[in-house]
Amino acid sequence: MRTVHFRQTGGPEVLEPADAEVPEPGPGQVTVDVAYAGVNFADLKARSDGYRVPALPFVPGLEVSGRIRAVGAGVTALRPGQQVAALTAGGAYAEVALADAATVFALPEGIDPRTAATLPTVVPTAHALLHEVGRVRAGESVLVQGAAGGVGTVAGQLAKAAGATVLGVVSGAAKAQYALKYGYDEVFVDDGTGPGFAHEARRATGGRGVDLALDPVGGDTFRRSLDALAPFGRLVSFGNAGGAEPWAVGQPDLFPGAHTVSAFSILTLAQSAPQALRAVAERAFRLVADGTVTLPVTAEFPLAEAADAHRLMGGRTSTGKLLLRVGG
Repeated sequence: MRTVHFRQTGGPEVLEPADAEVPEPGPGQVTVDVAYAGVNFADLKARSDGYRVPALPFVPGLEVSGRIRAVGAGVTALRPGQQVAALTAGGAYAEVALADAATVFALPEGIDPRTAATLPTVVPTAHALLHEVGRVRAGESVLVQGAAGGVGTVAGQLAKAAGATVLGVVSGAAKAQYALKYGYDEVFVDDGTGPGFAHEARRATGGRGVDLALDPVGGDTFRRSLDALAPFGRLVSFGNAGGAEPWAVGQPDLFPGAHTVSAFSILTLAQSAPQALRAVAERAFRLVADGTVTLPVTAEFPLAEAADAHRLMGGRTSTGKLLLRVGG
């Protein structure tokens, strides 16, 4: 089968087409004939820094859509030929992907394979950030970093549907205009030249601050997100895209505003509590099926051109969701 792998970490140029044996599902696993594979920032971190790479060469990719090819022993809820979306532990940049059955999801009625490839990571992540972890309530205010990205695009819509005032942070004016289409009431451009997003968030909330902040960046952005919180505000960290030292926060930081800090990782939850992830994913997918949420695919590349997809995402100019077309 065709794959794209890398034999050493580095820039997008280390991604190269390769042939590989078709995997066979073990107990509790399925294989999927891949139609589309999603491109995520974690794929770029794997390629550049070895993030969650157990050995080289490595086939990246965390999510696919397609049809089940085969099921392993003990798998009874899924069947060959069934259309699914799947979260994988890697290996999605391939014609056939292997996944644990617990993170393979039958598609709701009306969702096509191209749309399905956008679902496994982004939509459950946004849902968990707002609801299961962030516990947003109607009438609250929410601040989202990376408002024009995949998670940000979905989070804006979900927060608006929950009755919140939704504020976003992006790195450029074009991204701000894009994000305003997806639930945001106001979007701040924070490029290091103005007063900063914490100041703007307080201005937009009459000096009070926001009830919930979502941060995938870490480092200084994490600290400034704390500064943007209202009394009893909550901050949810879901990444360290900035590459800073892991954040640390203690009681002296939290006592003054009675703040709460939480964290979420869909990849970790998939390993530690897959049934909890399944419950979140099923709730989130229903919101796509009923039209509450849309996640636009803004760029699509053939599998062999995965390096170009990485260049686009790594340039920090992309919006929405990027896909690789494999068999679709």
